[in-house]
Amino acid sequence: MVRLLCPGFSQALVVSVLMVPLLRIVGLRVFSMASEGYAAGTHSAAFVTCPNEQVAKEIARGMVEKKLAACVNIVPKITSVYEWQGKIEEDSEVLLMIKTRTSKVPALAEYVRSVHPYEVAEVISLPIDQGNPPYLKWLGDSVPE
Repeated sequence: MVRLLCPGFSQALVVSVLMVPLLRIVGLRVFSMASEGYAAGTHSAAFVTCPNEQVAKEIARGMVEKKLAACVNIVPKITSVYEWQGKIEEDSEVLLMIKTRTSKVPALAEYVRSVHPYEVAEVISLPIDQGNPPYLKWLGDSVPE
């Protein structure tokens, strides 16, 4: 049997080892409590393609001004490959990444259809399940019900 010169050290080591999982659980619980006010799917990320940056900026600005979106990111120079009227097409486009309330997606889609130059404008959305709680709060405050 090995005798420790400092028995208090071994007790401190055991307590420390046992504390790590406990601190992890407490940390996760605190994060969970901070995000409990958010119901998954309350907000959505929507996507719209545009023929050029000018059209993209006009549509993005209109969505934010009309409170249909909190934020619109404009991603330039994407390449879209798709079938249209029986032919495979390849075009350079601009992508709008839109953050909004899920309840606003139908109005947002209607707005895009009313101003978009394409015969069939792309408007798709995905629900936001999780995110940074302060950002999600800002999003909700920016786009009222």
